Amino acid sequence: MFTLLQQKQEEAHKGGGENRIAAQHKRGKLTARERLHFLLDEGSFEEIGMLVTHRSVEFGLDKEKYLGDGVVTGYGKIAGRLVYVFAQDFTVFGGSLAEAHAGKICRIMDLAMQNGAPLIGLNDSGGARIQEGVVSLGGYADIFYRNTMASGVIPQISAIMGPCAGGAVYSPAITDFIMMVENTSYMFVTGPNVVKTVTHEEVTSEDLGGASAHSVKSGVTHFSCANEIECINSIKRLLSYIPSNCEDQAPHYAYTISNEKRLALNTIIPENPNQPYDIREVIDHLIDDDGEGFFEVHKNFAENIVVGFARLAGRSIGIVANQPAYLAGVLDIHSSTKAARFVRFCDCFNVPLLVLEDVPGFLPGTDQEWNGIISNGAKLLYAFCEATVPRVTVITRKAYGGAYDVMNSKHIGADMNYAWPTAEIAVMGARGAAEIIFKGEISKAKDPAAKLKEKEEEYINHFANPYRAAERGYVDEVIKPEDTRQKLINAFAMLENKVVKLPKKKHGNIPL
Repeated sequence: MFTLLQQKQEEAHKGGGENRIAAQHKRGKLTARERLHFLLDEGSFEEIGMLVTHRSVEFGLDKEKYLGDGVVTGYGKIAGRLVYVFAQDFTVFGGSLAEAHAGKICRIMDLAMQNGAPLIGLNDSGGARIQEGVVSLGGYADIFYRNTMASGVIPQISAIMGPCAGGAVYSPAITDFIMMVENTSYMFVTGPNVVKTVTHEEVTSEDLGGASAHSVKSGVTHFSCANEIECINSIKRLLSYIPSNCEDQAPHYAYTISNEKRLALNTIIPENPNQPYDIREVIDHLIDDDGEGFFEVHKNFAENIVVGFARLAGRSIGIVANQPAYLAGVLDIHSSTKAARFVRFCDCFNVPLLVLEDVPGFLPGTDQEWNGIISNGAKLLYAFCEATVPRVTVITRKAYGGAYDVMNSKHIGADMNYAWPTAEIAVMGARGAAEIIFKGEISKAKDPAAKLKEKEEEYINHFANPYRAAERGYVDEVIKPEDTRQKLINAFAMLENKVVKLPKKKHGNIPL
């Protein structure tokens, strides 16, 4: 009796067999069980559905059955915290999804929702199992529905460890974060062969939907990893910043407050207001020096805005920062949607938001207007307006025009707003404003260039500083850069028990 059980367990662990496992390794890929071994705390994995097999009899499937049906599912722990996992096994039917396969994944998703724990999916699948027809498509839809119901309730993380094509891409797309492995994983709705047939384009799988394409061009993936181990470690690190569910709080690490002054911040802003600097240097001086540093999300996409996680006095925070070193930090279509998505995630899961602002406005041009900068910029505005987590803004330099409003201004619900003495809060840059306001005087002057310079200085002294905003209460305090870290620690501690109730409604209608 026990011998039979042991035989079945050994059979299940072999997946599609030694030859297919060897082929998987030859591609530079781990097997499903190997991935789970590296992901979960040692000895913590409890498998569910090991002996499940498909029930199909057509097209010769009745003669080819594998225990587990191409996906390993169960629960375990990461750093002592409960998580639910599924790992598709490419050695069994190419990891293709069908009725039993989908049923196992749905079972895990239901348990994750009921018990308030993160769901991690390791995707490595050739798509729907064609032999099962519409049953496979139904299985995908069952998963999509659960992804949607779980959204904002539990964190959902997708790691693309191989192919993910056709309808399979929509489950990861609904989840909170997508990770891809360079050179071995790819995502696309239609593959290179279909593209060639329909559009006559010649393109490889890597160029069409590889990690580089989706981390730089489309923004579909949040993290591009050099190999599978790096990908797995990134999942673990990400989880260390976020709670297990929407009613929980993120992990809090012990921290003793001492001298929190950061003198280097006093000299980080260039004297020339048009000279760029790297906002990551500001971030590095503000966050905890805990050996982890800033965990950037979407690093290679829409680089004019920087988003990611860090710790401040041991507590998790989400950071949204304009990047003056790229396109002067302007807001455009991609940066707006990138930041909006991140803000909404943080708000879903009780992660306080720190906004570092140095923005000259929205990017002008026909390309931006015709592709919807209005509705896309409104996504970021909507996300901040709706967010109820603690929200603190620091204006380091420029805060111009509508972008000032959008970047977590006091008017859209920010809790605390600070400005450095170098801050310029105005409708537009001094030169452009002077050219409009004093157009008549300048045109009549004997030396128009000198008069423009004079009026530019007048505008700077009058508006391009933080003090008019402070007089109105739009900025709570103008602070020395060196004191910023201490101010932030105090502000977030003060806001720790913040409660805001939104108007009763089914849900808002974000400008998608």
